[in-house]
Amino acid sequence: MRFAPRSLFGRLVLILLGGLIIAQLATAYLNLAERDQLLYQAGGMRLAQQISDIVKLLDSLPAAERRKVVAVFNAPPLTVSLDRPRITTRQGSAEGDFAHSMFSTVLRFALGEDAQVNLVRLEKAPESLRPGRRGEPPEMDMGMMPMMQGRGWGRGMGPGYAQGGTFFMVQIALHDGTWVTFDSFLSPQATAVPLRLALTLLILLGTVIALSLVAVRWVTGPLSELAIAAEKLGEDINRPPLPETGPSEAQRAARAFNTMQRRLARFIADRTRIFTAMSHDLKTPITRLRLRTELLDDETLRAKFVKDLEEMEGMVTQTLDFMRDANTQEAVQRLDAMALIESLQTDYQDTGSKVHIEGGVVQPYPGRPLGLRRCLGNLVGNAIRYGGRATIKLEDAANLLTIRVLDDGPGIPEEELEQAFEPFFRGEASRSRETGGSGLGLGIARNIARAHGGDLVLRNRPEGGLEAILTLPRIPAA
Repeated sequence: MRFAPRSLFGRLVLILLGGLIIAQLATAYLNLAERDQLLYQAGGMRLAQQISDIVKLLDSLPAAERRKVVAVFNAPPLTVSLDRPRITTRQGSAEGDFAHSMFSTVLRFALGEDAQVNLVRLEKAPESLRPGRRGEPPEMDMGMMPMMQGRGWGRGMGPGYAQGGTFFMVQIALHDGTWVTFDSFLSPQATAVPLRLALTLLILLGTVIALSLVAVRWVTGPLSELAIAAEKLGEDINRPPLPETGPSEAQRAARAFNTMQRRLARFIADRTRIFTAMSHDLKTPITRLRLRTELLDDETLRAKFVKDLEEMEGMVTQTLDFMRDANTQEAVQRLDAMALIESLQTDYQDTGSKVHIEGGVVQPYPGRPLGLRRCLGNLVGNAIRYGGRATIKLEDAANLLTIRVLDDGPGIPEEELEQAFEPFFRGEASRSRETGGSGLGLGIARNIARAHGGDLVLRNRPEGGLEAILTLPRIPAA
């Protein structure tokens, strides 16, 4: 997914929060729907019962007395009239209208199934319920407001009814065939969102979110530690083992990682011991060969033997250096990288080589002095060997030190740039043993760079030559 978080923590949080929000919305919808139904039913039952009582009372009175009773009950929010013509309603005209269906049901329940009832939902207040109607008192006593509100006459009834309520016109046939008309208003309280319900949902949502974040962090914490340990393993194979704590799965992963680290460290140590033993064993025959070479009378033959012996001794020495740099134990300290590079420049210039420096390093760098000097020495030596001269470009940033070593040599084919770091790899003839070296210099330099948490890459320059880019993060000294 394009917009999904990249970390496991972010993805788990996104899934949990998404599920919780959907669940809360669905719960709130169901609660509000049931609440609306109950409130409509409760409010409708009261109004329907009031209409039923009036209808029963009018049925028990003679026609002459009914108008007196109507005058008594004719007050908002329920007005009564005996003079309205009968209305006609079409069956199914209110399908899908919850308020109409509920009120119609409770009316028939209160009046009986045999009652003749016409019910119409009105879009706006009828004339009899509008402010300023004939017979409405011009002013109200403020002490009467609570009682009027209890009957549905809400605050603001002077200028208009409260928003959200429903107007109905109900016609009911009396026993003698007379139709009595009721204009009524159903209170808007049924559609109001209760504050207690909203607070309950918010508290529940906040609590579950907080617990989910803690749980996800608890689960992903050991994974983050494992990832950091894996990254640091390339810098120091003998780093302290990973704590085997947390859930059982995390303990198993940490235990497996520590086992792998011990095996790697043992493998490297065994390999180093083998090469050290080989070097020790080779020194004696090489020394004997040197002595015997000196006894040769043929100068040309003696020179060839000396060259081969020096090359053999150099290969052994550089191989041991390669192994030693891969398992370095040199302590990290704050050093003046600019002074180190300038001393390296001086050493090469004393031998007649051309080394040019561009830029500078201002802040001290936390690193291993001998390792960095060997790394830069290999890069500068390669540049001089294959290009005749070396240019060192320095870029010092707050968190990263970048050192570029450029030469004017023939470069390396693109497909061999990465292979050049492999031990004893040799590319084209211009970089063969005839030009010197054993094919281990770049591998040693990269090992040192990665031991500092950085890296070393090669790139062919557009104008010709090779560029070695050494990046060194400013990790705290340890």
